[in-house]
Amino acid sequence: MSYTSLQYHIVFSTKDHRPFISEEVRTRLIDYIGGIIRSLDGKLLEVNGPQDHLHLAVSTSAQSSPADLVRDIKANSSRWIHKTFDDMKGFGWQDGYAAFSVSHSAMPKVIEYIRHQQDHHKQLSFHEELVALLQRHEIAYDERYIVA
Repeated sequence: MSYTSLQYHIVFSTKDHRPFISEEVRTRLIDYIGGIIRSLDGKLLEVNGPQDHLHLAVSTSAQSSPADLVRDIKANSSRWIHKTFDDMKGFGWQDGYAAFSVSHSAMPKVIEYIRHQQDHHKQLSFHEELVALLQRHEIAYDERYIVA
């Protein structure tokens, strides 16, 4: 028997940071993404974000790597958005993502942070927020690939 506690804070944005995620879209998209994660034996703990990106707190099984999880979320949700919303044919997700491992004891703080995304972005841009997260987790990055 194997026992794991694999929890992540995942961040990714819309292509070119276009403001596609309206309140109507967000509500339905959250439900859809939750279904994708459940189908992969995971659990969506929290999700939120402004119109151009999402933050997800997820718990996953040992069989699902962060890369596979994000790939499946983006591919399936993008396909669903194109089928569901006629006016969003130009929608797409950015190519990359950021993922941070989170201990069980720290997850409540991450969930609280995600719940207040709209407030954070009254003061910080996506670029500033992403750089701060990367620095907090001591992840080396190339500024050329951090889109402002």
